Amino acid sequence: MEEDPPVRIRLTMPTRAVLDLLLAAAPDDPPWGYRICNEAGLGPGTVYPILERLEEAKWIIGTWETETPADRRRRRTYQVSDLGGRVYSAALAQRANRAGRTAWRFRTGEA
Repeated sequence: MEEDPPVRIRLTMPTRAVLDLLLAAAPDDPPWGYRICNEAGLGPGTVYPILERLEEAKWIIGTWETETPADRRRRRTYQVSDLGGRVYSAALAQRANRAGRTAWRFRTGEA
């Protein structure tokens, strides 16, 4: 059975900030929406739609806390999926490769 190709996500600066933050998080301390907003310096109107798109594309996995302290609401934590990690790494490598080719063309044309 063939697997569907991964959903393409536009890697805007805010999306990259969210993915980078999730990749940098310790596995035993996954971030939740409000923490992502604070650490990425982005508002909830930016972060939550990004999280929703990434989760729908299966680039990230969102999980509700099983135990919630009485003094706050239950949190949904996020981590990058294996698929998301692979696709994001490939996209960054492709972007770096394109940037390297462009820089090379400018250097050779300056002579």
